[in-house]
Order: sequence, then structure tokens, then C-alpha cells
Amino acid sequence: MSELTSALLAGAIVLAIVLHLAWQARASRNRASMALAVEQDRIRTAIADAANVSDGTAGVITWEGSWNSQRVQVRTIVDTLATRKLPARWLSISVTEPVAVPGTFDMMMRPGSPTTFSNFDHLDHTLPKSSAFPAEAVLRTDRRGVHFPLETIAGHLGIFSEGRAKELLITPKGVRIVWLLAEAERARYGVFRQAEFGDATLDPALIEKLLVSVSALRDAINKSERQAA
Repeated sequence: MSELTSALLAGAIVLAIVLHLAWQARASRNRASMALAVEQDRIRTAIADAANVSDGTAGVITWEGSWNSQRVQVRTIVDTLATRKLPARWLSISVTEPVAVPGTFDMMMRPGSPTTFSNFDHLDHTLPKSSAFPAEAVLRTDRRGVHFPLETIAGHLGIFSEGRAKELLITPKGVRIVWLLAEAERARYGVFRQAEFGDATLDPALIEKLLVSVSALRDAINKSERQAA
């Protein structure tokens, strides 16, 4: 085989590889775009005016809208931190309306490693908890000596008995629950290091259920504080 033929063959192989990679990238973008459109339709089943307000952060998609006359937020987060055994996809549901609390209250279930969705690890003060709280929960706040309506909060934690709720965050600006949607497929991630989550999609019924939960907790806190005043 002549040098010219070898060079042409090598060039053809390189071109084929480049074209294949480009095709794969385009196909991946198309799949992601279609999946995003499907998820937006599902979210709008629960929140009719939901709008995508994502800021371009990798792995994070954010929608905002109104539900039952309250401002709400839906966010999905792909957590690929190396400290996790498998990447996870989280669903964050928030009611972004005022709450009568004196600071940040953060309840994290099994806080074994850092997460990409929470500042829990940066809160300096651990709160005591009663037996009414889940045994695996840790409570933290950003302010020493403040008092939260712990009895009221503990009475609205039924959603955590299902084992998929990870965090409850309460601040003067709103209430948030973070829910585990799925973990990456172990075989694919182990071989290709690609975080694929199978058919784990947003369920409008789940969004509605979490919205009801955070809204009821906010209402109960505000009611208890009005009565105390």
C-alpha cells in the first residue's frame, strides 16, 4: 500500500469518527430537547402557567409559576458528585411565599455526604429534636438561640415516611421539599460513566402531592405564629 493510499485511508477513518461523534452529539441534544418538552407538559398539568427560567447551570432545570394563588417553583437537579455511589436525580418543590420563621430551618435525612442542591453543610447550629421527628433526620439552622414551631413542623412530616423525601427547608421566603426521583442505572454508569435514569419522568400527581404538603406546612406555621402573637 502506497503512502498516499495509507494517508487517504487514515483520513477517511478520522473523518468517519468525527462524523459519528457529531451525529451522536446531535442525537443526544435532540433526545434532551424532546425530554424537556415532555417534562414541561407534565409540569403544566399541575402548574398551568409554569415557565422555564433555568439559568444554564448544568444538570439543573427550573420552572416557576403559580398554584392555588401562590408562587411556586419546580426544579430538577442531576447530582453527580463523586462522593455518591451513583448519580441521583432530585425533584425540588417550593412554595416561594413568606413564612413566619426567624431564620433558616433545614431538616436533612441521612446527611452522609455533600449535595449539589443544599447548603445544609454550611449551617453551623444543630437543633435538638423530639421523637416526633424521623430518627434519621438532622435539624440545623443558621442562627443560634432562635425558636422554631417544631411541634407544628413535626405534625406535617408524613411525606417523609415514604423514604424518598430527602430535605425539608423552611426560610422566611418559603418552604421546600427535595425528593429522590431516581438513581442512575448502575450497569451503564459503571461501564460508561454516563448518568442515565431510565424512564424516571416527572409525575404531575407527585408534583401536586408535594405542593399540597409544603403549602399545608406553610399555612400551619403562619397560623400558629398568628395565634401566638
